[in-house]
Amino acid sequence: MAEKPPTASAKSELRRRLLAARRALSPDARRTAAAALAATALELPELAGARTVAAYVSVGGEPGTRELLDALRAAGKRVLLPLLLPDDDLDWAPYEGPGSLREAAHPGKMRLLEPSGPALGPDAVTRADAVLLPGLAVDGRGMRLGRGGGSYDRVLQRLERAGAHPALVVLLYDDEVVARVPEEPHDHPVQAVATPSGVRRFSS
Repeated sequence: MAEKPPTASAKSELRRRLLAARRALSPDARRTAAAALAATALELPELAGARTVAAYVSVGGEPGTRELLDALRAAGKRVLLPLLLPDDDLDWAPYEGPGSLREAAHPGKMRLLEPSGPALGPDAVTRADAVLLPGLAVDGRGMRLGRGGGSYDRVLQRLERAGAHPALVVLLYDDEVVARVPEEPHDHPVQAVATPSGVRRFSS
C-alpha cells in the first residue's frame, strides 16, 4: 500500500484528534453549544443580508445546526439543504421546517437527515448568497479542514466554475480554531467562522 503524502497524513492525524474531542462532549455541552452557535451565527452580516442560505443538518458530534436552520427560516431566508448523491456530490432541496426532514441511509456512511422536498439540482448552490460549511477545524488564514469525503470540495469547485461568490462560513466549536490546518492545492479558504463564543472573519 502506498504511503500517504505528508500533508494527507497530517490531515488524517488532526481529524482523528478533533473527532475524538467531539465524541468526548456530553449531550448537555452539545445542546448548550448549539444554542449559542445559532445566536452567534445570526450576528453575521453575511447571513443577515442573505436571501438564500445553503446550510446542512448536523449529524453525530458536529456543532448543532437545527436551531440555526429554524432561526434562518423564521427570519424569512430561503434555506437549502443537501442531498447526498451516490458519487458523494450534493444535490439541494428547500428546508420547509423540522417535519420536512427524513432519515436517509447511504451505504457505508452514517445516516443523514435530508430534506424531503423536490431536488433542485447540484447547481442550486450557485444561487445562494451564503454557504454554511461543515468542518473539523479552521486556521487564522481561513483554511478549513473537512471530514475528507470530498463532497464540499465539489461544492466549492462548482461555485468557482460558475463564477459565484457567496459568503463561505464554517461552523465549529471554540477549540477547533487552530494555529494551522495542513493545506492542499484544492483547498479553499472561508471568509468567516462561527463558534458558540463568537464569530471571526478572515482577510481574503
